[in-house]
Amino acid sequence: MAPPPPPPPRRPQVEQPTGMVGQRIGPEDREPELLTHHTHNGTGVDEDGYDAHWTNDEEHSLHEPGLDDYYDEDEQDYDEDGKPILTPEQRKKRRWRRVRRSLYVMTGLFLVLPALAFTIAYFLVDVPSPDEVAASQDKVVTYFYANGDVLGKDIQGNGNRQLLKAEEIPDVVKHAVYAAEDATFETNPGFDVTGIMRAAWNQVTGGVGGGSTISQQYIKKATENDDATYTRKFLELVKSFKMNNEQEKSEIITAYLNTIYFGRGAHGISTASQAYFNKPVDKLSASEAAVLAGVIQAPSRSDDPEYLDRRWNFVMDQMVANRWLPKADRDAAQLPELVPEDETKSEKITGPNRHIQSRVEQELAARGYPEEKIRAGGFKIYTTIDPDAQAKAVAAVDEVMEGQPAELRKALVAVDPNTGGVLAYYGGPADPKLDAVDWGNTQRNPGSAFKAFDLVALLQRGKGLGETYDGRSGRMFPGREAPVNNAGPNSSCGPNCTVAEAMERSANTVFYDMVLNDTGVQGVKDAALAAGIPEKHGKTETMPKPDGNIAIGGGDVMVTPEDMASAYGTFAADGVHRDSHFVTRVEESDGTLVYETPVEEKVAFSDDKAKSKQIAGNVTESLEPVLPFSDLTCADGRDCAGKTGTHQYVADGGAETDENAQAWMVGYTPQISTATWVGTGVNEPIQTANGQKIYGSGLPGEIWQKFMNSYLEGKPKLKFPEVDMIGKQVQPEPPPQTRTQVRTTEAVETTEASKTTEKPSKSKKPEKSSEDSTTSPEDSTGNPDEDPSDIGLFPRPSRGGGNDDE
Repeated sequence: MAPPPPPPPRRPQVEQPTGMVGQRIGPEDREPELLTHHTHNGTGVDEDGYDAHWTNDEEHSLHEPGLDDYYDEDEQDYDEDGKPILTPEQRKKRRWRRVRRSLYVMTGLFLVLPALAFTIAYFLVDVPSPDEVAASQDKVVTYFYANGDVLGKDIQGNGNRQLLKAEEIPDVVKHAVYAAEDATFETNPGFDVTGIMRAAWNQVTGGVGGGSTISQQYIKKATENDDATYTRKFLELVKSFKMNNEQEKSEIITAYLNTIYFGRGAHGISTASQAYFNKPVDKLSASEAAVLAGVIQAPSRSDDPEYLDRRWNFVMDQMVANRWLPKADRDAAQLPELVPEDETKSEKITGPNRHIQSRVEQELAARGYPEEKIRAGGFKIYTTIDPDAQAKAVAAVDEVMEGQPAELRKALVAVDPNTGGVLAYYGGPADPKLDAVDWGNTQRNPGSAFKAFDLVALLQRGKGLGETYDGRSGRMFPGREAPVNNAGPNSSCGPNCTVAEAMERSANTVFYDMVLNDTGVQGVKDAALAAGIPEKHGKTETMPKPDGNIAIGGGDVMVTPEDMASAYGTFAADGVHRDSHFVTRVEESDGTLVYETPVEEKVAFSDDKAKSKQIAGNVTESLEPVLPFSDLTCADGRDCAGKTGTHQYVADGGAETDENAQAWMVGYTPQISTATWVGTGVNEPIQTANGQKIYGSGLPGEIWQKFMNSYLEGKPKLKFPEVDMIGKQVQPEPPPQTRTQVRTTEAVETTEASKTTEKPSKSKKPEKSSEDSTTSPEDSTGNPDEDPSDIGLFPRPSRGGGNDDE
């Protein structure tokens, strides 16, 4: 009988972490076996008493299925930490295993789960019907004064809203809307993959333009949900897809056109056709249909002529490109004339308050509450307008301008310096038959009223009112072909004129010298921006290419009365700026708060609040004597300060004249800052009813004075704070005489405007600041109601009023 085979070689015993030092554990020392872990079924320890599976997690991972085919336990090498050393082939297989698992996870996250979510959502969501949407849109928006009294109500459309059937909407209207909003509407499944990718790219890169189809737009407007969230966009896609699966394209476009907002309070194409053209939909021409389609993108800008023209041209061109309109018809078409808005609304806010409503809508649109959302919500809007101040503003304008030429336009804007809230706003009568333009929000050259910002720039450099410059007229400066003159005998102040006296007299040569040689052009621009002059008005820059003209508010400097009232309010508020605004809060009809305007304070002229206050106080010190010099003192001996400004008229072809085109007055007390303006709105001479030239101290000054005195009557007599003077001190002088006292019947010097390199516009008459007095003077008769000391300098063609962008 053969001897039994020798026993297999035994592995050396390994000390266990829980045993005694040197103790070895054999089979007889094992604990009772578990059913899932015992010797005889191969899942426990081997016959030598060792666990068949490593307990190290990382080592254990090598025994996962798929690795046994290349792992040989007897030949495996280990590093000093006891971890297996993998061959290149093993590492490659492990990498690919990880890639495969990552792909499985990504497939689940980006394909399987979204598809599952899309399917579930498809059966859960509902698409609102046009009838349901229409019922929710017919609401009243109520505007309130600051004290809670009703300013006015706005009822949608003209009361004759009608939901049309598909066959009642002509193809020309549908094609115009396709051209404007969704050229692939007839073929897409409710969403456009290319459009979505384009919108995503624009969001990442900061571009503009969305990817919404007409179906998606209907869903967004129907649900009044435009939150910038992925959830909203996902549900919008699901509902849009479901709508296209369950409805015909003719039904979808009909629903869309019956509910979309077109501006002018018009929801639906039927109401819009009446609101814009006072005719039924089936009578609309291709050009008229293009107008309505064009305003869908930004209905709040439906009465902006430039925007309307641009969108109309785009839609007409797209209709030709898609073969919905013959090229010959496009070439012969002209932008159609709109019916005045006030003639088509059943109940509306009228008169000067209509401009307040427009400014409120523009402000809320910029805050994410566009016009259609306001109207659909039936919101209650509480404004900053003080009813007493508003009534007195309108009364002051009407009283001063009574009997004056009808072509004169006017504006008054009053701001609370301590909050930025607009207290009173007169942008014009808002009468479409007389003057529908909002002149309170229209950009113009401010003339000498801008000199306050020259002084800010000087004070920021440590120089003050005691600095002296040559204030004589007819001075030459580098880079100019013609001399700079002052506007009259009262505006010059000798070879050693202090800044204080130059501000009082509005000496052009002093401020031009100051800006050219001390502050720099950029310094004045920065000071104006710090005070609150906005960098842009809509898309139009206020000071795009500043040069020496900025010293006296000429050239490219273009601001609105609201801008000037707000910026001067920074002086009144001790160097702290608060943005002007019209809205305090917005509520739903049940009183639930929707939006509240934050009042943010910004220290304007220095990083140090005390220093900014000192600079503002020095400016106030220089502007206080300007008012008595111009016969515009405030009643009851109140502290008040301000500056006038005038802009010169330039005839066709650039011919120089001694007439004025517009005039300003901007001034303040600690409680209120007010700007007034008078002009024609175009480049024409402005004269009073008796033929006298209008200066800043004339009609605008009278409006300002009457309003300020009436508004402040009975209110506390607040004082401007005392501050330390900056830089060189001004020596005490006798009280200044008024204009009337220093004027005689002698001829008053007037001068011709300077020559500039800018060519006059061929499309409209150019304007320039009449403070640009540079060539040989001409004589004119002095008049105690005229103030030639406040006229602006350097020519610039006039630009039209600026409206807010969407």
